[in-house]
Amino acid sequence: MRHAKFGRKLARDTNARKALRANLASSLITNGAVITTLAKAKFVRGFVEKLVTDAKKDTLHSRRSLASILTNQALLKLTREIARANIKRIGGYTRIIKLDIRRGDAAQMARLEFIEMGEKEKSVVPKSTKAKNKTPKKLSRKTSAKSVVVSPPAAEAAGNLAQARN
Repeated sequence: MRHAKFGRKLARDTNARKALRANLASSLITNGAVITTLAKAKFVRGFVEKLVTDAKKDTLHSRRSLASILTNQALLKLTREIARANIKRIGGYTRIIKLDIRRGDAAQMARLEFIEMGEKEKSVVPKSTKAKNKTPKKLSRKTSAKSVVVSPPAAEAAGNLAQARN
């Protein structure tokens, strides 16, 4: 029995679990999202959160420890883009979205992705380049009367209605 034992085994030995965790984390960082089973997504989520927190520290020790885990491409993207985009966040960099079950073995699938930074700072436009609010000029009575043209059939129909009322 596994009472009070921390972590998931995922039917793998220790080295296979570490490799799975590192590969899924690298794929998530490189692609921004990964589709996997729910158990694997939950297994990797906390690990990726810690990686982003370490990348935000931006010390020599944190960079070397990240380089020992991640691929070079994932390391560069994590330190240059993801950590800088999440500099004000304290945690909660990822989300898990449940998907349908897998057809072959009925495993619950999930999408693990970074939370989009929709609250990015809006670009500040200098006052000199802002477009001024121009209201359209009001049309005079002469121009508005000229622009309205009554078609002859409509005029005839209006005349016929007037005669019919009399």
